[in-house]
Amino acid sequence: MRNIRRSIRLILFLIIGSILHYALPQHDVVRVVNTYQERQDLNDWTRVFWARPDDQSATLINRDVQFIQTIRKQSMLFGFVSRETTEVMVYRNEDTGWSWPFYFKFDTANLQTEADDLVSTSEEPKWAVMTHYGWRNEYLSAFPNAIAIRPVSGPDVLIIPWFNIGFLVVLMIAFLFLRAMWMQFRERTVDPLADKVGDRMDHMNADLSERKGRVSRWLGTWRKK
Repeated sequence: MRNIRRSIRLILFLIIGSILHYALPQHDVVRVVNTYQERQDLNDWTRVFWARPDDQSATLINRDVQFIQTIRKQSMLFGFVSRETTEVMVYRNEDTGWSWPFYFKFDTANLQTEADDLVSTSEEPKWAVMTHYGWRNEYLSAFPNAIAIRPVSGPDVLIIPWFNIGFLVVLMIAFLFLRAMWMQFRERTVDPLADKVGDRMDHMNADLSERKGRVSRWLGTWRKK
């Protein structure tokens, strides 16, 4: 039973962690290489990786999507420590509108213009911080969605995700608060009720045992005769 509880908790932890990792904002130090627009098919289950900025997009099987091609500075320790190596990263640029995740992004055209203005070459690089959410998966044709971009002085800029830190702290406080409420409710309501049920079961078992004893004694008197 204990192993089942641990397995359920681990599965819940992985699910919640995956949702938070997908939805919370991430920051990459990038050099913009190119921007373009391409028509994407949205007629299979991978549609979940694309935004739904309005009601009409929920019924379309394809639409034009803007993309931003970049060279991203690789990092480690959750993005705090930058590395000398780089990799290719492509971002989609879609409005989120009023849908989930709730970034309320309506400035796709402005962001595409800002990205165009930051296009540079490796000889004369312009570095920027790209804020985005989502995952990149080549096999599923999934792209992270760019939320904002801002120029920085160089590729070694330190980025501290204050929003994520604050959000996780608030989430942990809320979890502890709800857990304390549940423990108090359990102590005052569930445990006494369980004790009453247990006592009643004990009385029933004792009464049943006593009745069985009476029947056995009565049968014993007949065996003697």
